[in-house]
Amino acid sequence: MRVVILCGGESPERDVSLASGRSVARALLEQGHEVVLVDPAAAVPVLAGPLRRGDAVDAAGVGKEPPSLTDRQQLRRRMHTALTGGPVLELLRGAELVFLALHGGWGEDGHVQALLEMADVRFTGAGSAECAAAWHKGRAQALLGAAGLPVAERVVWRPGAREVPQDVARLVAAGPVVAKPVADGSSVSVHRVDSLSQLARIAAEVGAGDTELMVEPFLPGREFTVAVVGDQALPVIEIELTTPVFDYAAKYQPGAVSEVCPARVPDDFASRLQELALRAHRALGFGSGAYSRADFRCDAGGDPMCLEVNALPGLTATSLLPLAATGAGWTYPDLMQRIMNLATR
Repeated sequence: MRVVILCGGESPERDVSLASGRSVARALLEQGHEVVLVDPAAAVPVLAGPLRRGDAVDAAGVGKEPPSLTDRQQLRRRMHTALTGGPVLELLRGAELVFLALHGGWGEDGHVQALLEMADVRFTGAGSAECAAAWHKGRAQALLGAAGLPVAERVVWRPGAREVPQDVARLVAAGPVVAKPVADGSSVSVHRVDSLSQLARIAAEVGAGDTELMVEPFLPGREFTVAVVGDQALPVIEIELTTPVFDYAAKYQPGAVSEVCPARVPDDFASRLQELALRAHRALGFGSGAYSRADFRCDAGGDPMCLEVNALPGLTATSLLPLAATGAGWTYPDLMQRIMNLATR
């Protein structure tokens, strides 16, 4: 099969996406597919291709910090140009399948999916509407809560527009909170906040970028994640933290955090988390042709709360979805083929 892998892009998760794209390419080449590796935000978008079995693909590392806002603006201009005309768009139209390894930004908020839908190009993962529903954490939490899933109280606030709202101040006064952008992935700019003065400093940092913050109570319990591939929930992973929050650096630097799969929890608790992950997957409109990963953290009483659902979870060597697949007895190439089968069946 002729497969174009889209990776890189303009989001803070650019490095993660490049690493995912190269990992996917190696797996697809091993299975005999013809692969073209494309970074639509790069100065030269076609990174490699057409590649066939036996061709080497260099590994890509993940930096300790995401790209700066200035760099991302330049990357976004390049990506817009590449995807709206010219040889990259023609390359996508000529593919039998586009494998989306774009994390964050336009790759996960529905922009790229909408373009591919309009061009009648088959691609992996959820559609544009589902990605948009999952991407905005505040709206996603509202949808999950309306579907009966356990979610924490939250307030969405645009710091550049007004002072700290009373409902945000009330949450901070009641105890520690977590503040994070409503539309970023890989736990970029996630902060534990213990005072209004600390929140004000964070708000000043993000206010210039016209970014909405979501503020919610800090949950002191254990943290878990559950991947769903099609209609199947994979084994539960527990994330054992050495830091207050599971942030960008902890996710992608080896040894920074311990990820246990399968989680050391009673069977009934694991089954409950898997059921919640399936319900969250469906509540946001993800069908049997998509895959996702739902994140949970427990409150002081040990009850899990659904934090978010990831529409295009990472596929690097240290990412959580491949770890869950290993726990299910699948190899990495098996996982990639299953994702492709969901898109092409």
